Amino acid sequence: MMRPEAFLGGAPAVWASAPGRVNLLGEHTDYNEGFMLPLATPQRTEVALAPSEDGRHHAYSSNLDHSLVFGPQTAPGPGFGRYLDGCMRVLAEAGASVPPLRIYVRSRVPLGAGLSSSAALEVATLRALCNWCQFPLDPLRLAQLAQQAEIRFAGVQCGILDQMAASLGDDQHPLLIDARSLAWRPIPLPPASSVIVIDSGVARSLAASHYNQRRGECQQAARLLGVDSLRDVADASLVDQLPEPYRSRARHVLSENARVLAAADGVDAARFGALMNASHASLRDDFAVSHPALDALTSLLRAEPGVYGARLTGAGFGGACVALCAAGQAARTGAQVVAAFNANGGAARVLIPEPQRGDDEPI
Repeated sequence: MMRPEAFLGGAPAVWASAPGRVNLLGEHTDYNEGFMLPLATPQRTEVALAPSEDGRHHAYSSNLDHSLVFGPQTAPGPGFGRYLDGCMRVLAEAGASVPPLRIYVRSRVPLGAGLSSSAALEVATLRALCNWCQFPLDPLRLAQLAQQAEIRFAGVQCGILDQMAASLGDDQHPLLIDARSLAWRPIPLPPASSVIVIDSGVARSLAASHYNQRRGECQQAARLLGVDSLRDVADASLVDQLPEPYRSRARHVLSENARVLAAADGVDAARFGALMNASHASLRDDFAVSHPALDALTSLLRAEPGVYGARLTGAGFGGACVALCAAGQAARTGAQVVAAFNANGGAARVLIPEPQRGDDEPI
């Protein structure tokens, strides 16, 4: 692994960082113009910049120990370079003058665990570029450009939840986000509570195809109800008239929106946890996006003293789960649950609280 000074030819001229995110409530509601409640992670992605002297961009990922070269007329190919290239191009379209650069990337946001390492990379890159180019952007506009970079240049038809969490959030205050208006406000975690995030060890191999299928089912449910979006359904009882699977898909979206708004209304930890439990049941039974590993992990978590609630987080079909527990108990509880799960052949790991770190200090 190359150190930043070696790749950049000296100390970084500019560096910036951004967090990943975990969604506490509000799953599969963003593309239905609903409500979400993400929380930024303590893990962050760092991007450092220095000038390039040969007219081309040079990028290096310390996590992958991989470097690449690309230029204005040369696409970087698959991998992390697509995100860097996309960020530079959307920023240039917005009016910034982006010169040839050397770009060093290092991340503590786990890759492939559902904590949105891609949005962290995009937001950190845009923050660094804006600093370099002296091109100020407000955090919401930056999130919008990050989303466009991922859609247009990485080919991922994502919502804006991840980018808004990375650009606007912190790891102590969930963000209540309205996907329709993009209005947002931070709210506190319930008093005397903390968050546990566990990666199930099961890759989300089916998430993309089923995501597109669920999105189409929600759109069809809205058409059958005569509305543009499930957000516009004023009477939840109308959903009962739909045939399956549209009835179940719509029921999840409407009930999940209600859970987000209830949690954002200042509930205590026990009530917040009950809403998380109900969310997992809805994702498992109505939206059909859970996985046996996630069901087992959340059950183990709920059985632990001091745990208020647990649910899958992210698109589903593998990935991670999140739990709310009493303050001061997250590390012990997470370790016990992972040990119990892995004793039966699992490969889970605790992501939050962040495990003991090594000597890779921030840039």
